Amino acid sequence: MRKKNSSKVEMRKLWDEDPVKIPLQKSKKRGIVLITIVFFGFAVILFRLADLMVVDHEKLSERASQQYMREKTLKPQRGVIWDRKLKEMAANIETESLYAVPSKIEDTRGLTRNISPLIKVSSKKLNRTLLKKKNKDFIWLERKMGLDNVRKVNLLKKKYNYKALGFLSESKRFYPKKRIASHLLGFTNIDNKGISGLELQYDRFLRGEVSNMSVGTDARGNRLFNEVKEALSGNNLLLTIDERIQYIVERELADAMKKWKAKAAAAIMMDPSTGEILAMANRPDYDPNAAGKSKNYARRNRALTDLFEPGSTLKTVLAAAALEEGIVRLNDEYDVSKGYIVVGGKRIRDLHRNDILTFQEVIQRSSNVGAVQIGMELGGKKYYKYIRAFGFGEKSGIDFPGEVRGILRDPGNWSGTSLAALSIGQEIGVTPLQILRAYAAVANGGKLMKPYIVSDIISPAGQIIKSVTPEAERQIISGRTAEKVTDILKTVVEQGGTATKAYIQGNLVAGKTGTAQIFDNKKKRYSKDKYISSFVGFVPADDPRLALIVVIYEPEGKSYGGVVAAPVFKNIIEHTFAYMNVPMERDENQIVLVSKSR
Repeated sequence: MRKKNSSKVEMRKLWDEDPVKIPLQKSKKRGIVLITIVFFGFAVILFRLADLMVVDHEKLSERASQQYMREKTLKPQRGVIWDRKLKEMAANIETESLYAVPSKIEDTRGLTRNISPLIKVSSKKLNRTLLKKKNKDFIWLERKMGLDNVRKVNLLKKKYNYKALGFLSESKRFYPKKRIASHLLGFTNIDNKGISGLELQYDRFLRGEVSNMSVGTDARGNRLFNEVKEALSGNNLLLTIDERIQYIVERELADAMKKWKAKAAAAIMMDPSTGEILAMANRPDYDPNAAGKSKNYARRNRALTDLFEPGSTLKTVLAAAALEEGIVRLNDEYDVSKGYIVVGGKRIRDLHRNDILTFQEVIQRSSNVGAVQIGMELGGKKYYKYIRAFGFGEKSGIDFPGEVRGILRDPGNWSGTSLAALSIGQEIGVTPLQILRAYAAVANGGKLMKPYIVSDIISPAGQIIKSVTPEAERQIISGRTAEKVTDILKTVVEQGGTATKAYIQGNLVAGKTGTAQIFDNKKKRYSKDKYISSFVGFVPADDPRLALIVVIYEPEGKSYGGVVAAPVFKNIIEHTFAYMNVPMERDENQIVLVSKSR
């Protein structure tokens, strides 16, 4: 028995001392550790996946879409606006827009203290904004910053290592002629969208086509791929306006405003045979490059939006109607010796006393008494028909926003004095454009033309997309009647007429003065010291090339259209003809050429 037990012990010793047993034991322990680690790792991964898929699903989905597919709006270049001779009136320049990344700003107070003076925002307000948007990755600080401030910001960035500030290049609308034609051109907002004038009227053509650029990135923002559709530049506008003539008109208006200390002024020049607007000016004016700094009244295009009673300039319509209807002849006489006429209990006076005047002299000397008598002969219904036919009480259809139709009541709503009032240009509201258009019709042989400012819309590639051709709307009076009215209007500028200051040596002028009292709505009567002075006409009278109206609102010192507005008309025409090299007609059997203006 002992031997057997001892042998077993010996065998066990041999086993324990076997060199193969030791590696097997170590391997078993490693396997257990490795399996434990693997299972633990899988458990962590499963837990994280559950957390990502359930708890943070929505947040991560949004972040992923921003990281892997971002879209950037590509804004096109706005179309250029040229005058009729391809001089740039509105163009584009590249500017820098300042932005910040609030999430990367370390010293908010320090940054706002340095930057706020350059963006005209108080440090307190800017600091509050940045703190409120602390988690944002982008906010605008100032769009389209001036070059001087851009340089200052860059110096601050370098000095203080402002990594949270940056610039993006943007296109900005620029008007190289500054105030010239500002009321016509209008202006755009910070996003280059048309707000007023032609910029608004033709915005859909000028703005071009916006597109997006899709950019694929990884989680770190590294670009992987691009999908780009190029933005299409806007179309260009070719105007009927001549920049040089526009300058002449504006300069003369400014001089008149200063001389007469007037409240406002307006002038329009048109080619009577086509309806093309060659110039349209207003005072006060503004700089469209800084439109936000101007007042509303300075941006108003009075030539199309402001109504006034035309006064004696409407007598030309009365004369044309009476001649066309055949109720008068040029030498018919009218007794105006009393100096007044009573209609419906209302006394209508002449400015100057006369005795017997012919029909032609009634218009030449602007007799109110004679005009009322002619109106009575013509009758209300016929007179109303011609007023409407000449374009009053309706929009002209000009390609410009904000035009008003004016005020012209139907004869059924007239009072007992309305016909007399209309005969001298009262009880009607008109715009300067409506008056000019009526006179242009006389200059054009009785044919009323539709006015327009844009002649062509041209693609970026130079192709004409749309071209405007002159459009005659209707024949109002016969060519023969138009000639007779023109002959009468010539005498207005001659000795004995009311507008001798509009006389131009070597070129016959056909025109008419207007001196209209302003109606005081508070006192319900016409003012005794506030007037609107005007002169409208065309030249050369027998072969008209230009029609022009000048309106001066509330001049001080003098009020007569022949004294205030007629000289402005003369100056504009003389300088314009010199610029156009228009030869003068015969004057006293000699041909005199216009000397070039300096």
